[in-house]
Amino acid sequence: MLISKENRELREAILGFERRIETMHLDFQRYRLGEADRMPGWERLEREILMLSRRKVFDLELRNHLDRIMHKFQNRKKIWLRWAEEYQQAPRKEG
Repeated sequence: MLISKENRELREAILGFERRIETMHLDFQRYRLGEADRMPGWERLEREILMLSRRKVFDLELRNHLDRIMHKFQNRKKIWLRWAEEYQQAPRKEG
């Protein structure tokens, strides 16, 4: 029973990270378009994902989901940082 409870909690955490990655992506799009004043804090999300990845995961399906989430985060992070760099280098419109 303890393993199934731990697996359920891990599955919920992984799904939560997936939702947070999608939300962060939308936040970065708003930042890129100038609709948000501050760049979203992706560092905290990265730390939390890394902390979860350091746990021993014995369930192969959950391990694969976690690997997929980590890969998705890394790909999105590259996009986000490129967007942030483009936004910061773009001339600002005085409005």
